Amino acid sequence: MHGLVIVDKNGDPLRNSIIWCDSRAVNIGNNAFEKLGEEKCMSQLLNSPGNFTASKLKWVKDNEPHIYEKIHKYMLPGDFIAYKLTGEINTTRNGLSEGIIWDYKNDKTADWLLDFYGIDSKLTPKIVDNFSKQGTINSISSKATGLNVGVPITYRAGDQPNNALSLNVFDDGEVAASGGTSGVIYSITENLSSKEPSRINHFAHVNYSDSNKSIGKLLCINGAGIQYRWLRNHSVGDSYEKMNKLASEISVGSDGISVIPFGNGAERMLNNMNIGTHICNINLNQHSHGHLYRSSLEGIAFSFMYGMEILKNDNAQINVIRAGNDNLFRSEIFSSTVATLIGHEIEIYNTTGAFGAARASGILNDDFSSFREKITKNDHVMTFLPITGNSEYIDAYARWKEDLNKILKNK
Repeated sequence: MHGLVIVDKNGDPLRNSIIWCDSRAVNIGNNAFEKLGEEKCMSQLLNSPGNFTASKLKWVKDNEPHIYEKIHKYMLPGDFIAYKLTGEINTTRNGLSEGIIWDYKNDKTADWLLDFYGIDSKLTPKIVDNFSKQGTINSISSKATGLNVGVPITYRAGDQPNNALSLNVFDDGEVAASGGTSGVIYSITENLSSKEPSRINHFAHVNYSDSNKSIGKLLCINGAGIQYRWLRNHSVGDSYEKMNKLASEISVGSDGISVIPFGNGAERMLNNMNIGTHICNINLNQHSHGHLYRSSLEGIAFSFMYGMEILKNDNAQINVIRAGNDNLFRSEIFSSTVATLIGHEIEIYNTTGAFGAARASGILNDDFSSFREKITKNDHVMTFLPITGNSEYIDAYARWKEDLNKILKNK
């Protein structure tokens, strides 16, 4: 999604791709944010340059000048795949925003950021509209893939914007959530302002256009489902089904246990602190495996709620949450806890990003009406409603935050 591919004038890669999570450019982005100023970066980029594509390109310029001088174009990985299929090098506003190279205020490439980095803006590919004919399969890729010559490429997107598309999330106040190893909350807004340079990232959504300034506010929770998986791996023969059953026999709040589930590295929403996982208040005479299972699901749900509070404090509206019928959202405890605390229903759909991308290839000229109607009609599985009489949930979440704040203060 935020990776870097650089090619020469023949279209051949000049080095291995620098993938999105490679952290070599962190200091470069932080220095740019400091020198350019928070006001300029946040009002125009809606982000810190951070460890994103432009900063990675600057790293190549500084550390591999012999390679940089041969660059014809830089691309995101998705742009490179499209190029290999069509022979045409281009990108989208969506893609440039994912690389933090899009100026929302002026609605054009952030050439001023490239200038600051000493990068020639001519290295930026031609920009094409999403949901448009961006190129066609050529004879070379046809032989490699079996696709017919002339098949059009009509859509590309990063993982979370594409997941949001698959869940029919396009409008202000709609939220796409995912709960795998890590968790993501992707909230759509039309508000082009933010005070969060690092805890939240902002990307032009797949339907962003001159007339529709649809922005995705993305908050990542690094430690989510990995916490529950770790418990399963260290339990004697307990499947997820058995774990969920034992957890369901425990009352809301897990009789006082709080699980702080941040054991998967630094947490961006905790300002990149690495606090690990903590199991708080365990009573060896009272608590069982079921307590551990429920408190883990609740702890992950509470971390989602904590992230949603950050989003809401940064001008996000949350009216409805949609998620795929997989991973954590298959747990009634997890989904009901989130729905109850946020006070909005969670709609579950039987879809994946792969289905969404396949369907999106048929959308041209921003024609969403029939597309959205079919998703709503065919994919809906169930809806989790907020539970009335929610004082137990509120009390448990408040206690969890107290335990979290104690840990943060000691770091």
